[in-house]
Amino acid sequence: MTEAPDWEQLRSSAQEVMRRAYAPYSGYRVGAAGLVDDGRVVAGCNVENAGYGVTLCAECGLVSDLVAGGGGRLVAVVCVDGDGEVIMPCGRCRQLLWEHGGGPCLLLTPEGERTMTELLPQAFGPDHLSGGGRG
Repeated sequence: MTEAPDWEQLRSSAQEVMRRAYAPYSGYRVGAAGLVDDGRVVAGCNVENAGYGVTLCAECGLVSDLVAGGGGRLVAVVCVDGDGEVIMPCGRCRQLLWEHGGGPCLLLTPEGERTMTELLPQAFGPDHLSGGGRG
């Protein structure tokens, strides 16, 4: 896939799924949507838990949707908060996105479009492990 991502469509998908977030503790709803290399759009929302350490970020849901839907590579991703504004994924979530999109994956940030290489320089990934982590 070589076309520019439709950021408005992805942002709209992220806003839609954000409304389904389960955030009874923080009240901070997050939605994420990603474009897959085969043209699919995958999405996820945050799911909090009383045991805070097992809370799932929206990006976790997005990656789960990607894998459950047959896999592929993420081409572009956007995350939004409860007001629908574009936000940055945390470091942990950037690592999740790197695993499934790599350096060329685009992320819409509050400051514009950036590659994952820009946002996670010198990233650790599947190529650092024997077997490459695929499969």
